[in-house]
Amino acid sequence: MFVPGNNPGMMADAHIYGPDSIMLDLEDSVTMAEKDAARLLVHNALKSIDYGDTEMVVRINPLSTPYGRKDVEAVVKAGVDVIRMPKTETADEVRELEAEIVKVEEELGCVGRTQIMAAIESALGVVNAYAIATASKRMMGIALGAEDYSANLKTQRTPGGAELLLAREQIVVAARAAGIACFDTVYSNLDDMETFRKEVELIKTLGFDGKSIINPRQIEVVNDVFAPTQKEIIKARTILAAIRDAQAKGSGVIAVNGKMVDRPVVIRAERTIALAIASGIISKEELQ
Repeated sequence: MFVPGNNPGMMADAHIYGPDSIMLDLEDSVTMAEKDAARLLVHNALKSIDYGDTEMVVRINPLSTPYGRKDVEAVVKAGVDVIRMPKTETADEVRELEAEIVKVEEELGCVGRTQIMAAIESALGVVNAYAIATASKRMMGIALGAEDYSANLKTQRTPGGAELLLAREQIVVAARAAGIACFDTVYSNLDDMETFRKEVELIKTLGFDGKSIINPRQIEVVNDVFAPTQKEIIKARTILAAIRDAQAKGSGVIAVNGKMVDRPVVIRAERTIALAIASGIISKEELQ
């Protein structure tokens, strides 16, 4: 969930709504005149607010601006989990950010702690998606930034999202090839929750791991769409139990309800269980 870095009240309360991740923003939601003040606010929020086990992300300003390197220093010193790099177009930009992170971590004695998420927001970024995704071992995910991307294509956002389809598919494929996560862009019309739900359903079908949001009202919809049904969970647990039983018997043949189970079926079952755990429907202890 995006939270403006110049809004102390929102930063203090964001975690009570239960988002999986909070992204404090120092870039587009903060005016030039407020950049330095917002950086200090975000630093203090990370240091003083107990966000529990919520993943904390900060979207910094580009390193090409007067603010980017100062942002990196402030948030790494504050213990941020992930730095989101905006408008990423090349692998070299990722490596430049990593070098800045290393400088600060070496000073603190915690090299390797901070992860990177790259936001892809242009045609060049989409073309270079795999190179970006594999540019650093710190890279935990790549994300689509649709507003800048649409403007770069000289088009505009539409309810159906046809203008984003290629970028979405490219980002998912690049992330899967790199073995990292992928996240979809925000949907800004809070008065049209029906179209928002359809968009969440679409990006789940495409293979995304999650969706960026701008308002707590959107959390329930995302969780509802991504959470597996009880029927799906039962089927997945049955498949995984059959695998364990076959392994215990030393059998290489696995069948469930008379149907052979191959590796893709197993992968989908494991994914279903992982989503069920992430959604809080079942616990890891239940699987023991």
